[in-house]
Amino acid sequence: MSGGTATLLNSSTTNYWRSEMSDCERTAMYAKSTTVSVERSRTEIERNLMKYNADGFAYGTSGRQAMIEFMMSERRVRFVLNLPDRNDKALRFSHHRPPRKRTLNQINEAFQQEERRLWRALALCILAKLESIESGITTFDDEFMAHMVMPDGRLFGEHALPAIEATYAGGNVKPLLALPGAIERGGE
Repeated sequence: MSGGTATLLNSSTTNYWRSEMSDCERTAMYAKSTTVSVERSRTEIERNLMKYNADGFAYGTSGRQAMIEFMMSERRVRFVLNLPDRNDKALRFSHHRPPRKRTLNQINEAFQQEERRLWRALALCILAKLESIESGITTFDDEFMAHMVMPDGRLFGEHALPAIEATYAGGNVKPLLALPGAIERGGE
């Protein structure tokens, strides 16, 4: 598939790592003023994936979600972007003090700006992962594990997250900087 629409997964299960903060409420956002079009960012992602030997690339949109999927290193990888909601308070009101209600044209521009920003951030994310792999800093599986598509169509991260949450909730986490096999020094 090289365009068109695709049925995407429920956003509550595909973007489990996202905070509850509105997309538009973040203050330090990469590419928040970008003029690079969504199409150019998507093309850049595809070009970079092919440069790093991806076997295939697909993208699609459905409602408020966009997805890219690719094959590389005999793995299928999927990223899903939750697109902004035109009814989001952060889109409907300006950032002035006190906030001013935006016109329909201003809401559309804010929506398009956030969509462009999200695609730029995804392009950066994927390129950084690919370059980290190429430079030997990490491995393909380590970088893309959470986004690998499993036989049931769900992402590996969706399968693993409940176990991770249970581990942290149970307090079974080693202290920060506790290296495996390190000798604990205390009271010496």
